Amino acid sequence: MNIRLIPVFFVLFAACVPALCSRDEATAPLPGAETRSRFAALDDVRLLANGLLQLGQSLREFVQKTKGQINDILQKLNIFNHSFYQLSVLASEIKEEGEELKKTTVVLKANNEEIKGLSAEINSKVDNILQEKSQLQSKVEGLEKKLSSLSQGLVSSEQVAEINGLRAVIHSQEQSITELLKAVREQSNQINYQKTKIKTLEEKLTVDTSAQETIERTPEVFSSEPPTLKPFQTSDSSNTTEMNLPSDCSEVFIRGERASGVYVIRPNGSEPFMAYCDMSKDYGATVIQRRKDGSVNFDQTWEKYEHGFGDFQGEFWLGLRKVHPLTARGDSVLHIQLEDWKNCNYFIEYRFYLDGPESNYTINITHLSGDLPDAMSNHTGMMFSTKDRDNDKHMDANCAHSHTGGWWFSACGDTNLNGKYFLIRPKGHSQRRRGVQWKSPRKASYSFKLTQISVHRMAPVSASSASSHADVFL
Repeated sequence: MNIRLIPVFFVLFAACVPALCSRDEATAPLPGAETRSRFAALDDVRLLANGLLQLGQSLREFVQKTKGQINDILQKLNIFNHSFYQLSVLASEIKEEGEELKKTTVVLKANNEEIKGLSAEINSKVDNILQEKSQLQSKVEGLEKKLSSLSQGLVSSEQVAEINGLRAVIHSQEQSITELLKAVREQSNQINYQKTKIKTLEEKLTVDTSAQETIERTPEVFSSEPPTLKPFQTSDSSNTTEMNLPSDCSEVFIRGERASGVYVIRPNGSEPFMAYCDMSKDYGATVIQRRKDGSVNFDQTWEKYEHGFGDFQGEFWLGLRKVHPLTARGDSVLHIQLEDWKNCNYFIEYRFYLDGPESNYTINITHLSGDLPDAMSNHTGMMFSTKDRDNDKHMDANCAHSHTGGWWFSACGDTNLNGKYFLIRPKGHSQRRRGVQWKSPRKASYSFKLTQISVHRMAPVSASSASSHADVFL
């Protein structure tokens, strides 16, 4: 820029020199002609030079400012290149882990097929043994009839020995059948365990694949229709009646299980169903709600909240129809655990009973203990509400529709653990009130990071009431 201004200054200098010289030399005007200068005045030249100097200074400042902006852009480009390199390394690692998981899944599926074949073979042998048992029982009945007919007369020692021998054979057959049934149960447990491992690996593979897709492209909005929790099903309904299923996770804990996971329970004689058992404390707790990452949309209909939705490995709602029989004993405790975004944990417990569908699952609670403020005692006697079934006491609004998520609303208060999950704190107060709320005097309209609602028994049950049969783990 400065080099281009040098010719301009030379031109100005050349124009100014004659003008300066003209002041010293007197020129004689021609007769009859007007006296008129051929050059610009010195003041005009100075004014023009001053303007050009200011223009050059402005251009110099503009060049300096442009250089600073270009340096900022280069720094941002370097930061972007570094971030892109890290994402590329992370994507390659995820791909490698995905390949390993695929190989492991293939191996486990092959093992699962072998176990299925072995299970079918064992079932056929069990059927044959049961047939033999029925035949032996029919023979025993015939022998008993003969024995009763012979009781009136004399019985020879040979007949007595034959009868005793048959009894010994029958007894040994019954022991063999019992042992075989026990082995079948153990094989069934092993099959269920293998299925769980395969399902866990498939879910982990799905999570890794979705994470890789998130890196490579823009993430999509999660589905508004979460999966319904699958009911417990067996291939043979007769085996279901023979199994002595635990009534809840407290009984699973009493039977000796200490690993948190999905178990089959049957509370109060209801239909068996799968539930997640939290064994992290000195008792077993049946988890009825868990939220941790916003992967499941909890703004669902009455049918979804009644039957349950989500995924036991992530976020889920167990279902009101399943929670109701869990509280039928009358000694249930509702345990609510919250975690904020600073990883601080809080809890509160209530004495808990839930009415059935005829009363829209009315809640009955009494505060027991905890370090959270009591925000639910005034909700006792409230019916459950969803966006398509308004059972709250607010006359002019549907709280479940305006605050999102199903809950025992009274009048759209500040407590709703099924509200919208916010990864970033919204700016508006009305929007924050739609989040995962628990009324707190510390900070109004605060949306929590993690929630878990579980149910356990008020007092421990003696171990003598637990059955000796093996429990079912999925």
